[in-house]
Amino acid sequence: MDSMEDISKWVEVYTGELYSWAIFKTSDHEIAQDLVQNTFLAAAEKMGNFKGDSSPKTWLFSILNHKIIDYYRKKVKQPTALDNQSFTNFFEVDGDWQENRKPNEWQDDADEHLLDNPEFQTELQKCMGKLPGSWAMCMRLKYLEEKDGKEICEELEITPANFWQILHRAKLNLRECIEFNWFDKK
Repeated sequence: MDSMEDISKWVEVYTGELYSWAIFKTSDHEIAQDLVQNTFLAAAEKMGNFKGDSSPKTWLFSILNHKIIDYYRKKVKQPTALDNQSFTNFFEVDGDWQENRKPNEWQDDADEHLLDNPEFQTELQKCMGKLPGSWAMCMRLKYLEEKDGKEICEELEITPANFWQILHRAKLNLRECIEFNWFDKK
């Protein structure tokens, strides 16, 4: 079998799994499609490097993971409209909370934890989807994949100060979104 036949077969067999992984990592259908397509293009270009020491699936997932990391590295380095607004949206010049933006106390029902509530999970995912991509990725890596800050900084090629600033801004915006869309509607 020649390399183009291999790639064609792999496209048929592995596209669904690669796409599911890319969606999980990016929460964006178009980006996931692009990343999977770029994975197969890279595999076709580097087919001579595939020695068969691992399965084709493992090799393709390795390529895809590198594509995802590269995507977020670029995103983290791009300023967002929210970058400059975050602190002025929440804090006074002296650093105190703006009176109307102070966080509310969240009352967690003793019988049910918020994260066990499917409706809350839906709102949380919607709020995560509203964050800039790099902010959402930092939140995912830190809190869902439970990676430590140093590892995230290395993976995304950002400084610890930049990482913690992104995380702080993301949490502020996420909290405001949850308060508005969940607690204020209850």
